[in-house]
Amino acid sequence: MYISQLSLTSFRSYAQADVHLAPGINVLIGPNGVGKTNIVESIGYLANLASHRVSNDAPLLNFGAERALIRGTLHRGSQKTTLEVEITSGKLNRARINRANPIRAREILGMVRTVLFAPEDLALVKGDPSNRRKFLDELLIALRPIEAGTKNDYERIVKQRNALLKSIRGKSKLTASQENTLQAWDLQLATCGARLIRGRLDVLMLIRPYMQAAYADLADGGKAAQAIYRSSLEGETDENSLPVTSLEELNQEEIQDLLLGAIESNRSRELDRGISLFGPHRDDLALILGPTPAKGYASHGETWSFALALRLAAYRVFGDDDPRAGSGPILILDDVFAELDTTRRDRLAHIVAGAEQVLVTAAVVEDVPEALKGHFFQVSPGQVVDA
Repeated sequence: MYISQLSLTSFRSYAQADVHLAPGINVLIGPNGVGKTNIVESIGYLANLASHRVSNDAPLLNFGAERALIRGTLHRGSQKTTLEVEITSGKLNRARINRANPIRAREILGMVRTVLFAPEDLALVKGDPSNRRKFLDELLIALRPIEAGTKNDYERIVKQRNALLKSIRGKSKLTASQENTLQAWDLQLATCGARLIRGRLDVLMLIRPYMQAAYADLADGGKAAQAIYRSSLEGETDENSLPVTSLEELNQEEIQDLLLGAIESNRSRELDRGISLFGPHRDDLALILGPTPAKGYASHGETWSFALALRLAAYRVFGDDDPRAGSGPILILDDVFAELDTTRRDRLAHIVAGAEQVLVTAAVVEDVPEALKGHFFQVSPGQVVDA
């Protein structure tokens, strides 16, 4: 797939911008701070309804604007579709398909697929667990858009359950009403949480072999890379009183039973602390190099290789999910080549050069590998022009 025309209104630094992109390789050149990343960020927003740089939408609006508009013409196989997302301050975002009546923004999830490589990717390896949970959840939602509702529901359940736990924190005895309300939230958390965990595990099992192969290629052998889902349920016991070590072989119903059992058997702990101690919001994706965790032990080069391997694995999984010609994801490489040594730079360029559309940003042309020197754009504050 590829985007042929991108129009931005009041998005980030652009009051108005119209960019005509080509299939193949597109390279945006300009000094730091002129708005290159804003362009590729907008395409990522069409795909994920989220920014890779900020956790909420407020910074995406041009200063003083009440709304921003992203419009892209998407080519996927033989189909051509115009997609619009309107980001509104303090209101629910809306979308349009082919300029039809507005719909909920999340109804366009899955129509555009992107794989983004950016300096922020180092946080996948070096950062806290929330970065790795976000990686799994975004890939899950891209593959199964319906799971966006699961994730939203789960976050709402945890928030409301935590509010209840805080309100009754430290009480030695609950009223019948409080106990019934808490049990209702227990069941909802276990039901929705188990579905989210099972979805993450499915994604991990898809990406793991591709991640391992990509790391070996980027790092030229050496240490083996591994990724293991670490659950808050580890150490709890199953129905046979055996300790839980891995959830990968369990189905959703079995995970739900384990989660509900952990909640019920640790009631006093949760009441003492006033928070939900079990569920996918407490889980992590452990990244391992050889015998040691990558976090805290990997070199800078190894950290980059691991982060790139995770993104390349996502690219391969998208290809498997929809192998039709013209359906592969758009690849975005946002200012990554300046961070890589020559060997990793050339290997990454060789791997991604064959994608249907690649968007590269760089401060100077010299940072772009020869294999990725395609259609050039010059970016200056508020403007994008053919170079």
